[in-house]
Amino acid sequence: MSHYQELKLLHKAVPAFSPLLPVALLPYVAFVVLTATFGLAFYFSTLPKSTVPVRESAVAVAASLLGGLGVVALFNTVGVYV
Repeated sequence: MSHYQELKLLHKAVPAFSPLLPVALLPYVAFVVLTATFGLAFYFSTLPKSTVPVRESAVAVAASLLGGLGVVALFNTVGVYV
């Protein structure tokens, strides 16, 4: 039982979590990142098709990463902490 008490004291002694990015900035981050995602998606749809899709792959990966970050920022903005 002493192990539990030690953990309980340690839990009370640790400072509260504070995010690196202030929560008040999340709506703006979500807007900018999702706007960039839609811009890259439009750009991706207008790229000429080539046999080796290096540029297409890079644009698709960037749009996918930005889209994922934007959706998480948007969810956190409305209080759904994922």
